[in-house]
Amino acid sequence: MRKLLLGVDAGQTVTKAVLFDATGRQVARGSVKVPLTSPRPCWVERDMDEVWRAAQLAVRRCLAEAGPAAGRQVAAVGLSGHNDGLYAVDARHAPVRAAVVAMDTRAHTVLDGWRDTPVWPRALARSGQVPFAASPAAVLAWLHRHEPAALERSRWLMFCKDWLRLKLTGEVATDPTEASASFTDVHTHAYSPELLELYGLGELAGKLPPVLPCDAVAGHVTAEAAAATGLTAGTPVVTGAHDVDAAALGIGGIAPGDLTLIAGTFSVSQVVSNRVVTDPRWQVRNFLRPRQWMTMSTSPAAVAALEWFLRVVEVPTGPAESVYDVIAREVGAHLAGPSEVLFHPFLYGSPHGRPASGTFLGLRGWHTRGHLLRALLEGVVLNHRWHVDALSSALPVTGVTRLTGGAARSGVWAQMFADALDRPVEVPHVEESAARGAALLAATAVGLLGGIDDARALGTAGRCHEPDAGRVAVLGEAYQVYLTAVEALGPVWERLGAD
Repeated sequence: MRKLLLGVDAGQTVTKAVLFDATGRQVARGSVKVPLTSPRPCWVERDMDEVWRAAQLAVRRCLAEAGPAAGRQVAAVGLSGHNDGLYAVDARHAPVRAAVVAMDTRAHTVLDGWRDTPVWPRALARSGQVPFAASPAAVLAWLHRHEPAALERSRWLMFCKDWLRLKLTGEVATDPTEASASFTDVHTHAYSPELLELYGLGELAGKLPPVLPCDAVAGHVTAEAAAATGLTAGTPVVTGAHDVDAAALGIGGIAPGDLTLIAGTFSVSQVVSNRVVTDPRWQVRNFLRPRQWMTMSTSPAAVAALEWFLRVVEVPTGPAESVYDVIAREVGAHLAGPSEVLFHPFLYGSPHGRPASGTFLGLRGWHTRGHLLRALLEGVVLNHRWHVDALSSALPVTGVTRLTGGAARSGVWAQMFADALDRPVEVPHVEESAARGAALLAATAVGLLGGIDDARALGTAGRCHEPDAGRVAVLGEAYQVYLTAVEALGPVWERLGAD
């Protein structure tokens, strides 16, 4: 009997394919970077065919690491991926244009037209959120104005993981977590014609993909996809979920009140809830279980900032070193004392409105790369604190706090989360949380697990970071300066961002 599960996680910069056994223990892994392009200011895109090629290669690498018979041992494939943006295909399932990813901000002009109009409060009440620049509502409204021919050619308006499932199976579908990005009623979980009309997109209703449960078999690997990936033709492919929901499942953060911090490309602070509580500071979206919601406060301001820094500042690593080893050494050498340098990680967007941009403040001639790295890490953590404080102001955030994403790989960075939030932070022993969650959904779909609450699927215990009283005080003061600077820099950002 085939008992391995393949979880494919398609992020905005890297696609990962990971093999697990039925209880979620990692067996093998393959990954491939997918390049982003910015053909114009505010545009962030990727070639859809390249996304599929990267997934093929990641799967082949994973199966090769597991051994020559691994493809025949895969019982099912689960998928997760970045949400928002747009992956549009025509009637022949060919890409209509380059994919728009969630760091894209071209639709800011659309938001300017909706803000301070009835669209804003009606969207919040009906969908559980107000649009942001890369949400499907804003992107599609922008295309409606500027690229109507692309929309006319489009047959299906999809998300990243759904594009990959289409290539694997030839079947079109999405799941409740991703469908709720713009056009579902927050109370019924179903598509809302009223929301489409609210955004002036009523004619697109027939182009939204059908919604299947996250743990449903949505199709089977075709002979063509099998040849491209090394999987076996006929292998079930499960609907899957938005990567943030899959990551919460992957690390065991699925109980109401549990706080999951995902520090990847985005800063995501999220809590599972049994009721709808709306606020413009967060999004209320469908969760993996019916009649539950994932309430998340997000901004594209986490590890993407570190990746930018590494591109523009030479950070040499030794033959056996990772960048996180360098962080431990260089930041660790400059952790004593107050925060001398302040960083706002708003390179691709912020929770404070469009003009906000990335800033270093307090630089002096004697500061080193280590001081800048400390400021960058602290800036990402303080941005997360803003999101957590927002959620905590109205929701019971009483469960375990767990951290995943690239930042979790750094002990120094994870400790900063505990100190800035003044709460214990667990880092589960799960290397690829979203891929693991996708694999667990696949295991549920084919009967290898009894459901997402199956005790065998719980996240693996890892390390726990307790708050350090001295560092709590330091980061508490840094946070007040951080907020003061956000307020004071508003007019400056406005002038710098004028277009």
